[in-house]
Amino acid sequence: MKKLFILLSISVLFITGCSIKKLDNNSIENNLDTLMSVKVSMYNEFYEGYKYYLPKTLRFVDKDEYNAVLMDFHNNRYYLYVDAISYYHKISNNYEENSESYLSKRLDYGKKTGYIQIDEVDSNYFVQFVFHYAKMEAYVPKDEIVDVVSNMCSVLRSVKFHDAILDSLIGENVLDYKEEDFSLFKADPSKENFLDVVEREETDLYKKDLEDEKIDLDN
Repeated sequence: MKKLFILLSISVLFITGCSIKKLDNNSIENNLDTLMSVKVSMYNEFYEGYKYYLPKTLRFVDKDEYNAVLMDFHNNRYYLYVDAISYYHKISNNYEENSESYLSKRLDYGKKTGYIQIDEVDSNYFVQFVFHYAKMEAYVPKDEIVDVVSNMCSVLRSVKFHDAILDSLIGENVLDYKEEDFSLFKADPSKENFLDVVEREETDLYKKDLEDEKIDLDN
């Protein structure tokens, strides 16, 4: 499986389905409790073995089966990675809270676990949010953290896996995956993985465009 390491506009009311939740513009933790307790019944993104809901406040920049680059109204980029392999093998959440982070919190809602860790890096903040075997990352200004975390909540709380399909795919080795240095439940307080991959992907796309232009000129 290919792995990349990349990753709402909050008004007074947050609407999801028929539920209306009042959010706090100043408290990330209060919003987490409010948003993650919402039961999700709507899905608009479907893949082999899982599905999730993408809110209207986010749009795709690029995506494949297990990775996606998203963008919000502030032009912040998010990286989403869905780890179906860890879900299938029921990898335990061994995250340890970091007292030196701007925010570090282990998350437990029902049978689903994860964590959120936010670290100041250079002039902005690196947000890492893991929940139910999916991860989102973003590197954003401080005054947009609350919006970004709320956006991430909307996606991550909705991820739902299809056990029968994953059993068939993984059992028959249809999913091509291998050991990686990255661990879903180990937070790196730097933005290097995230930004390096974004830059590398954009460079590769630029080189491809140049090659395509060269081919056209040759013709």
